Amino acid sequence: MREIRGTTRLAGVVGNPLEHTLSPVMHNAAYQHMALDWVYVPLLVADEVGLRRLLAAVTSLPFVGFNVTMPYKQAVLELCDEVATAATMAGAVNAVHCVDGKLVGYNTDGRGLLESLEEETGLTVGGKDVVLLGSGGAAGAALVALVLAHAASVTIVSRNAASAQGLVERMAAYAQSTDVEVARPEEAREIVGGAALLINATPVGMRPADASPIPSGWIGPGQVVYDMVYGTLEPTALVRESQACGAVALDGLGMLVAQGALSVDMWRGSGQPRAPRDVMRRAAEAELVLRRAQG
Repeated sequence: MREIRGTTRLAGVVGNPLEHTLSPVMHNAAYQHMALDWVYVPLLVADEVGLRRLLAAVTSLPFVGFNVTMPYKQAVLELCDEVATAATMAGAVNAVHCVDGKLVGYNTDGRGLLESLEEETGLTVGGKDVVLLGSGGAAGAALVALVLAHAASVTIVSRNAASAQGLVERMAAYAQSTDVEVARPEEAREIVGGAALLINATPVGMRPADASPIPSGWIGPGQVVYDMVYGTLEPTALVRESQACGAVALDGLGMLVAQGALSVDMWRGSGQPRAPRDVMRRAAEAELVLRRAQG
């Protein structure tokens, strides 16, 4: 058991709900491995009034930083003293660094996605054609990372045409070497079939009964499919069907680990050893196995 002392620094995750978060177990495993006198705790916040009160208190407490999950990523953006460019582009903050009484907001989700892709599949997105399913906060973070990594094109497929067009317009000033557009319904199949990478940034797949967000026949060998959904008892329909069609397909656990590790790296500062991704992943996987056993 971790020893908590008067010198222990705090970190945590802010959100609602938090019953199923894997962040505490994987962060605390990393802190123990690195011999850091830190502890990571869930910070359940009922509403935005509570969020404002928490953030006002954090700067007076020994916090190194905290992560942010649903539904507060957009709200925290407006409450930080400073915000990094990638977070501004994404319109969301998922990691905050507490520095000299100030809250500095970042978005490590997109960078975590790219790190996971390269580590687990060997794929780098520079010069590649990508299809992005969804147009919400997760899609925004992914799009920022793809644009900054100079993907050749990113085509957004979404049921919410207005939201998808909003993403395109938000990226217009930054996407100098990436074509960003919204697919018309009649074009979707051909575009998906021609992409090197398909990313599911929708919540479809979180429930066991969820069907794949696209027909299985749209995917083929040689493609990479990345489903941001993670922590399900069985692989999502998208992952199963894509693998059956010969594609390389994986869920979002690697992204979760990478974005968390990037947060730790940020809180520790430059010149320090990287957070141990392997330790964090093993801790998260062990927790999932335990939860499955408990039903």
